[in-house]
Amino acid sequence: MGFPMISIIKTCLMQKTKRSILTPVVKIITLLFAGILTAFFLACSNDPAAQLIYLENSRIKLGFDRNTGLLRVFDDLDHPYEFLDKDIVSGSLWKIYLFSGSGTKIIDISKASRFHIEKADSRNLVLIWNDFTDIKNKNFQVEVNVILEKNEPSSAWQISLTGCEGLNLTSVVFPRISGLKNPGKEYLAVPSWMGELIEDPRIQLSKISGREKQYEWTYPGPLSMQCMALYSPQKSGFYAACHDSLAYRKSFGFVLDTLNSLVYQMNNYPVFDSAQTTYTPAYQAIVGSFTGDWISAAERYKQWGSKQKWCVQSRLKNNLSPAWLNKTALWVWNRGKSSNVFLPAASLQQKLNLPVNVFWHWWHGCSYDDGFPEYFPPREGKKSFMKALAAAQQDGLKAIVYMNVLQWGTSTDSWKKENASAAAVKDINGNMNSHVYNVFTGNSLTSMCIGTRFWKDKYASLCDSALNSYRLNGIYMDQACLSRTCYDSHHGHPLGGGNYWVENFETLTGQIRAETSQSDQPVLAGEGCGEVWLPYLDVFLALQVSMERYAGINGREPIPFFQAVYHPYGITYGNYSSLLVPPYDTLWPKAFAPKNPTELLDKKYNRQFLMEQARSFVWGMQPTIANYREFLNRDRKEEIDYLINLAKVRYRGLKYLLHGEFLRSPDNEFPQEELNISRLSIYAGRKGESVTHFQKSFPLVYAGTWKSDDNQIGIALASISDNAFPVNFSFDSSDYKLPASGNIFLIDTGGRRKLTSYKNGKIDINFRLPPNGLCIVEIIAG
Repeated sequence: MGFPMISIIKTCLMQKTKRSILTPVVKIITLLFAGILTAFFLACSNDPAAQLIYLENSRIKLGFDRNTGLLRVFDDLDHPYEFLDKDIVSGSLWKIYLFSGSGTKIIDISKASRFHIEKADSRNLVLIWNDFTDIKNKNFQVEVNVILEKNEPSSAWQISLTGCEGLNLTSVVFPRISGLKNPGKEYLAVPSWMGELIEDPRIQLSKISGREKQYEWTYPGPLSMQCMALYSPQKSGFYAACHDSLAYRKSFGFVLDTLNSLVYQMNNYPVFDSAQTTYTPAYQAIVGSFTGDWISAAERYKQWGSKQKWCVQSRLKNNLSPAWLNKTALWVWNRGKSSNVFLPAASLQQKLNLPVNVFWHWWHGCSYDDGFPEYFPPREGKKSFMKALAAAQQDGLKAIVYMNVLQWGTSTDSWKKENASAAAVKDINGNMNSHVYNVFTGNSLTSMCIGTRFWKDKYASLCDSALNSYRLNGIYMDQACLSRTCYDSHHGHPLGGGNYWVENFETLTGQIRAETSQSDQPVLAGEGCGEVWLPYLDVFLALQVSMERYAGINGREPIPFFQAVYHPYGITYGNYSSLLVPPYDTLWPKAFAPKNPTELLDKKYNRQFLMEQARSFVWGMQPTIANYREFLNRDRKEEIDYLINLAKVRYRGLKYLLHGEFLRSPDNEFPQEELNISRLSIYAGRKGESVTHFQKSFPLVYAGTWKSDDNQIGIALASISDNAFPVNFSFDSSDYKLPASGNIFLIDTGGRRKLTSYKNGKIDINFRLPPNGLCIVEIIAG
């Protein structure tokens, strides 16, 4: 059925006579009237497209329901693809959580009685909800602004709440992108610490027991960067990020809802203050599309992240770290008394003939994961400790020691004596954040609030003792790259959300360094990775290189996501790779101690050790061996020789593997083989736990490509195969912005030698990598 009025107007306008029947003014009025009528009748029709209002550029298209504000369309126009499943009912773009004595109240768009939408221009949309049925304050309003970038497949989202007084906001979930279509084979790349790639995340989520099937990562914390990517090979990918240079606390996640539909969401945490009248996050959420894989997503995030203050002020980039840290060829991660640490490290240094340093746990006088922070005096006594340390330093060994930056044991004498609970983190109900890490003693540790003067002074004083009285070379600040939400009103920081955690961490590290001489600055290391910590920490412990050793085979694999973005700005090190069963703290209950605390792991897991070391080499990490003993030179000679060779080759290529920028490696097909994988807690004898065995196919050759500051390319290759591997691949010099001609060198255990030359922009690499071979292919402009 047509619209008679519109037809009459059109007929009138189309009539051609010598003299127009309508004056120009009347024509304009008539056209406007026709447009209004058309819009009205289309809105009343059953055509779904008529209910939508669009934002569109040349790259992506967003469509919002003009009656509710629901997101109905999200299309990639570059490589035509619809992200949203049309058979799934769209969910609310936002959810607001309110705290009350009777429980949490949730507000979403269904609670709004009025909604209107304003299209400011072709790339800017404003959505406004008000008149909420469940909120007494009639002035409460939610406004969302969505802006498309001009020529990019990206949109910036921001939410603003007004009329908030008396509401007790605890979190604002925004944006929520629901109904993400299942493209088939799918991967989720997350910068969880160093990085993880989750295969078939919907299947993995469905395996979670309980009602809530979700992944959630906190930032700043286990989420080292503010981005993630969901993609399928050969199809468009979903890219989500946040451009927050001030490090406000938030979390990112994916939820598998009751309809088996995937939902992306970002949780924002306002300061908890019932008197606040408005809330607008000091940052924008980013939603867009991309083509490629996790490396493509990393390259995109790097465009923003590398311009932020944490890169401008990074300690590595500004040469603020002690020189010995950059020169470290190998870390020995041993535990216990000095004889268990320095003697093996000295032996390994003599064998390597390059700088070896120690990462020292269980040196302290208290039981691990139990008696913190009662570290002093050391368990072997001050005199013995300092004598051994001085002798080691005389031999060129440097030592950083474990000191948790967050935890206080509630069973310690100092907990009560110093009234530590007053400075502990409190939740919204006033409860402390306590957890039992030590399964042998059952004693808990409690998170301390870094926002308090008391805890900063306490921890800084402990560091003062370690660095100035005991003359140690640095502190491993366990749990440093984490943050907590604290609601204690006596601590002097904003309650709940905010960015006070990182601000106070800056104060703490500044305080520690101010108490040491400028010529003898300590190394401060932290657990995990994190962009916001780059100006404050010198080196980051990245243990996901050994993910299978602590997590088994679970549909996830480690990726160097953090290095792909920030390698030139921060040093990573660490490895759980061990050829021994992990040791047992002699201060733990003897009843659970293993009979042979340093027995060899079965030989069938030796290849796992090589794999972990190969990853760290090609991913630009400082090599580390855990639980090293001298008898391994005899009983696991092949593996120790591999580590020695790896450290030597890396040391010849520091311009790439320490300072270089991560690049995508040339296409190459590497053979795979099923490997035996062991999973065993770092705590030996966990009440009857033994090695858990897995098998999975892994590559036998690993590659990592790096660009130096002088625009030279180094391709690191590491084989864990018993057979020689023919390296044979080609690419264009323009792929890496190299000149059309140049020379190709090979750096390996024998040194550096010329392999061949290239010209006319065609680079051909052809040589044989020996069994367990390690090298760097260096491409230099001629």
